[in-house]
Amino acid sequence: MQPVAEPKRLHAATQAIHPRAVDGPFRRMKWAIMAACLALYYLAPWLRWDRGPGAPDQAVLIDLVNCRFYLFAIEIWPQEFYFVAGLLIMAGIGLFLLTTMVGRAWCGYACPQTVWTDLFQHVDRLIDGDRNAQMRLAAQPWDAGKIARRLAKWSIYLAISFATGGACILYFADAPRLWHEFFVGQASAIAYSTVLILTGTTLWLGGFMREQVCLYMCPWPRIQSAMLDERSLLVTYKDWRGEERGKTGGGDCVDCGLCAAVCPTGIDIRDGAQMACINCALCIDACDGVMARLGRPRGLIDYSTLEADEAGRKGLAASTTIWRGRSLAYLALWLAIGAGLLFALAMRPRLAISVAKDRNPPFMVMSDGSIRNAYLVKWRNMEGRPRPMRLSIAGARGMVMWSEDMDKTRASTSLERVIPADQSKALRVYVLSPAQTRTDSLQFRLNALDKQGGEAVYGARLDGPPL
Repeated sequence: MQPVAEPKRLHAATQAIHPRAVDGPFRRMKWAIMAACLALYYLAPWLRWDRGPGAPDQAVLIDLVNCRFYLFAIEIWPQEFYFVAGLLIMAGIGLFLLTTMVGRAWCGYACPQTVWTDLFQHVDRLIDGDRNAQMRLAAQPWDAGKIARRLAKWSIYLAISFATGGACILYFADAPRLWHEFFVGQASAIAYSTVLILTGTTLWLGGFMREQVCLYMCPWPRIQSAMLDERSLLVTYKDWRGEERGKTGGGDCVDCGLCAAVCPTGIDIRDGAQMACINCALCIDACDGVMARLGRPRGLIDYSTLEADEAGRKGLAASTTIWRGRSLAYLALWLAIGAGLLFALAMRPRLAISVAKDRNPPFMVMSDGSIRNAYLVKWRNMEGRPRPMRLSIAGARGMVMWSEDMDKTRASTSLERVIPADQSKALRVYVLSPAQTRTDSLQFRLNALDKQGGEAVYGARLDGPPL
């Protein structure tokens, strides 16, 4: 009996990566961006913004119950979702713009996976020490000391992950109230399940999977690779200057390996441009430090383009610029969409009307032969204060209307109501047209009666008996 062959592996075994700490301008920039991103995420739900009485005072709030999105002075209603769509389009074009200018800088500095992975790696150094200490600890058997360190580190992981999940739910309700309800057991089941799921995913993706998310799960590296060309700015090793490696070699590279040791994805940039490179530039900081100690010029590893690198190989001078035709086109499109959104935001009406006609029956013939149609009219006040409004009709002659909260004898061509701040008022309205009225159309006009004014118009169908 022949032995069963071991199945062929379709992927390489995962190798633990222990990046070495490094200092330099790019590392300090990563610190600043990480601090800004984390502060924005954790603190934004706690910011207050006065919108007047009766309105929520949370600066950033996704109010699913009342179908509102608040961003400081901006309030987005469901029918204005095109603003959110526009912002998402701007975010996508912004990523394209950033990629054409500085390659995968988003991945290296501001991607949430990068930010939280970087945070967890600093926890590793706090508990286990730097790269060499981490590798020694990983190789040693499980004893009391190793277990204690692992439990301490994983506890901090869990605390960070819990804070991440807890901060997320605060965007969907009043943060101080929900925070209190959460810890006294009065929050909804959705809140607890959301925190549990986000805590688990943050712990697993940021604490343990780390670079595997960038290499195998995220589609963006593949998309970006198709967007790069010979004039894209990338982290580049200038092999024409660095080879032959070694202390006695003819190149500037002394083969110290620091560029690979500090890489958070575990690659060696000297092997050339790679999809796993996230352009974080930590290898630049490490190499520049070595060059400074050796008295050699910096830039052996640097942000450069393939075009400039080839020119340097030939001893020619080549300029690198982030502004070229494609990046300028993306910038123009991004600015145009932003300007359009700002214009629409400034010009949008602060009142709205929607009308739904009764279908069964479509109309009624009254005892005197007149025709009655019924409608459900929603008056919408999108200001943070009560507003007096008038609803009027225009269409066939002789029409009058009244509402369910008034007597038919008071029917007229208009109705006036005060609509509370930031609310919609639904009112059933009956429109009476003269006898012999046939199917026609009419308009409902909603006018604000305050100094700000404004008008909204809605076309509706007026039914009548056939000829």
